[in-house]
Parts: sequence; structure tokens; C-alpha cells
Amino acid sequence: MKTQSIILSAILLTGLVFASCRSEEPQVRYIQEEDVAGQVAAVGGKLLTLNELKQAPYMTERGNYCDPALYRLRASGTGHTYDPYLDTIWLFAIDTLPVGQPLFIRGRVTTDDLSGNFYKSLCIQQMVGGKQQALRISVDASSIGGMYQLGQEVLIRIDGLAIGRYANQPQLCVPSYNNNVNANKASEKVGWAPGRIPFAEFKKRTQLIGTPQTPHCDTVQITDFVNNLNQVDNRLEDGKLVCIKDVYYTGQYSNYGDATDCTTNNPDDFDNGSTANVFAPTTGNMGYPQSRIIADEYGNMTLVSVSEYAKFSHFYLPGADSQGIANCPDYTGNVTGILGYYRDNNITKMYNGSDSNAPAWDDWSITIRSLDDLSLYDEDGKLWPRIEYGE
Repeated sequence: MKTQSIILSAILLTGLVFASCRSEEPQVRYIQEEDVAGQVAAVGGKLLTLNELKQAPYMTERGNYCDPALYRLRASGTGHTYDPYLDTIWLFAIDTLPVGQPLFIRGRVTTDDLSGNFYKSLCIQQMVGGKQQALRISVDASSIGGMYQLGQEVLIRIDGLAIGRYANQPQLCVPSYNNNVNANKASEKVGWAPGRIPFAEFKKRTQLIGTPQTPHCDTVQITDFVNNLNQVDNRLEDGKLVCIKDVYYTGQYSNYGDATDCTTNNPDDFDNGSTANVFAPTTGNMGYPQSRIIADEYGNMTLVSVSEYAKFSHFYLPGADSQGIANCPDYTGNVTGILGYYRDNNITKMYNGSDSNAPAWDDWSITIRSLDDLSLYDEDGKLWPRIEYGE
């Protein structure tokens, strides 16, 4: 009997220990729409719109985190210099958010990572005055879409975090320092840049509002964004969920600004496969996204961005097959995804405000969430066949 009592006590103690551990873990918290204002007011907080967060005083041009000379070499908009009198546009910058007053944002999730094309990140949108605002969020968690589902609205407490720009793309983040001196092109990458928010911290700060609803999607044309020259204004466009009507895959990729035909090379061949007529051939695990060109009937072009780690990366482009890209223009329709404005400062794309050095058309892209974001049909109304390389 005594033995049983000891065993029972041990079981109860173990249960209490585990229960204690679980209680210290941040839990998913659900609230209703009518509770949002009360949650913010209860702590004397301020609810910002997404565009308010993406502008001064919260997001400034050079940031407030450190000496701009310690940012990545690509940070300054005028090239590889750090002259405060010349550098009017900063492509990498970090502003830490003040902790004196609780700050909040809210938005509906517009991405999912089921197909692997949004890794450790999500985008949210907020409708303000009938118009979409958007923001990227970097979170250090795989399969984050399992907890923050497509269409789920969230309330996030952001004071103490940071708002930063990575290649001119604003994102909620934490400061991160890259000291990998052995990386490819390390001289351009070492330094401070936006980093991923630890998952436990993000979970602790985030509440779910109601149940998932269908996100809003703006219908746009390529010319609505690709000709925009103002890099500061373009930050407000980045991250929006959009649908481009009446376009087709050209079967090409951007070869430093030149539209170049894709080939039938093996996409697994690192030396020769980068031009393959699939969504995203291998980069040899360097990890940068691959982009393929779409165009409208007038010849205006933009890019569709896909990661080599996406589940559909080695599927042929719509209309392409083992014979080539001749049939790509036969499939037209709509492409839906997240609008992206990725601006680097390599020597061919430097921009300091003059129209003569305006950003190139291939600074813009649409990142699709899955192949379901492509509604492309031939003249008989047949959906393009989804064929993987090797089939």
C-alpha cells in the first residue's frame, strides 16, 4: 500500500511539473472583434495602421539601431558608400520600436507555407478606408501557417520589436547580425539586417481575432506598379495580395534585366540547370528565389518568384515541357500572389532619386503561394497541365 502511495505521489508530482512547464509556455489566445479595443486600452496602448508603422517616426530612412556603417554593404541607396550627405535612400535599415507605450498592429494573414514558398515568414493585410495595407513579418518558425492560418486576423503587440527593411522590403523583425565571412559574396552580407522574431516571443505577443475569413485581393495590371519610381512609396505597396489579370508565362527569366529564354536543361544540375524551364531550379542551396517572367498582351513584364525549396519548384512552367517553351503563350489568365518590391544596389541598379537611374522592371515580382494561385487556360478553356520535370 505504501509502495502504491509512493508511485501515485510520483505520478502526481510529475504531472504537476509538466503542467507547470506547459503553463509557462505562451498559449494561443483567441479574442473577438469587440474585445480588440479593450485589449489595447487595458494597457494604455496605441493601435497603429500598417502604413503608420511603415513610416516615420516608427520607420526612418537610416534607422535608429546602430551606426549605418555597420549595416550590410548593400544598405546605402547610392552604392558602396556611407556618406550621410549623399545617401538619401537606405535599402537595409533597422528601427527599434519604443517601449514607453504599448504599441499594437492588426491584420489578416494572406499567406500560407503548405507549399514551401513562404519560409519562416507571413504577410498580413489591413483594410483602411477600403484600401489594402500590408506588412511582411519574419518569424523563426517552420510551418508557421499551421498556427496562423490563411485568412486569420491577428492582433500583435510590437513595442520592443523592430521594423526593418531587407532590400527595401519593410518587415516586422528583430535586429540580426551576419558575421559569416566565408559566405558567398560575404563582403556584401556581413553586417546588421532585419532578422526573424523568435517564435516563443511572437506567440506571446499575438492574439487571434475571430475565425479565418477570405482575405481581400486587389486586381491590378502590371503597369499599375512596375513603372513606379519612388522607392519610399513602393514600400507601402510591398506585401499586398494582388491578382494580375490576362497574363501568361513567356518561358523566360530575367538575365540581369534582359528577358532570356529558358532551356530544357536538368534543373538539378547546378552548373547548367539555372536556366531550366521550370519554376525554380536549384541554386546549390544558396537559397535565393528564382524568378520567371510573365507578360500581358502589350508586352509589359514582371516576375513570378519561387523558392527552390517549394514543393512545385521543378514543375514545368505553364505551357512548357521537355521540348521547350513554344507553347507558353497559349495559356493566359490570372496570377495571384504577394506583390514584392526587392531593391538591391548592385552597380547596374543604383538609384538616388533621378529618373535616369530609375529602378528596373525586374525589381518587382509576385510570389505565389501555391500552383492554385495560377488560373491559366488555353483557348479551349482547358487548365494548363501540371507536369513535373522527368515525367
